[in-house]
Amino acid sequence: MPYAGRMSSQKTPRHIGIVTGASRGLGLAIARQLLDRGWRLLTLSRKPERSLARGDAEALEQWAIDLARPVEAAARLQDWVAALRADDLASLTLINNAAGLAPPAPLRHSDAAQTSLALRVGLEAPLLLSAAFLRASRGLPVPRRILNISSGLGRSAMAGAAAYCATKAGMDHFSRAVALEEAGEPNGARIVSLAPGVIDTDMQLQLRSADPVAFAEHARFAALKSEGRLDSAETAARKVLAWLDRSDFGHDPVADVRDAA
Repeated sequence: MPYAGRMSSQKTPRHIGIVTGASRGLGLAIARQLLDRGWRLLTLSRKPERSLARGDAEALEQWAIDLARPVEAAARLQDWVAALRADDLASLTLINNAAGLAPPAPLRHSDAAQTSLALRVGLEAPLLLSAAFLRASRGLPVPRRILNISSGLGRSAMAGAAAYCATKAGMDHFSRAVALEEAGEPNGARIVSLAPGVIDTDMQLQLRSADPVAFAEHARFAALKSEGRLDSAETAARKVLAWLDRSDFGHDPVADVRDAA
């Protein structure tokens, strides 16, 4: 929908964020911190998270949505973004945080259904949601950003996590491609695929609880916890949002919070 057709609602412009996987872990911490900043949020998760509710009824909209059905999710998001009014916006940001993790094991022992689910949620969904976001927001004269939550495992492979490594490597590379595409567009969106460091989340619990026989890296992940080398979700969210705040956000489409100057 072109900008010229979007009528003013005479409201104070707000930063608007869309966060996937916001019901737990890093996504929940990011959502809380953005709400604390006064942002208006749309969250896409398997279930709503009551603790995100604020006194401002317009600050939060939560969709209970299955990102394993990404075509439907993307179509719904495109309609939502297309209905936004330019004068209501200070900026518009999509944060693709949701991920799927199949049980750690060699690929030859993996369950086909679990692997397919991990690929749909971890790569197909963020790619299709990003496409919908870019299409629907193209005419908006405000800063537009996509922040993809990646992983060091997208850049350094690990035995027992082939599907997860593949989704994060794919996320990194589609971010590079989109950055090239948007660089030539008027008010092109800026995109970053950001590794957030090692975080004490359910994924880490799954890795260090895995069968050591099936998952050779078990001891390394157990040590991260026992030696206190994991960030809390809250600390990691602060680092991620500090990167989002950077004036050079998008200069490097693939980045790591541990590289912050």
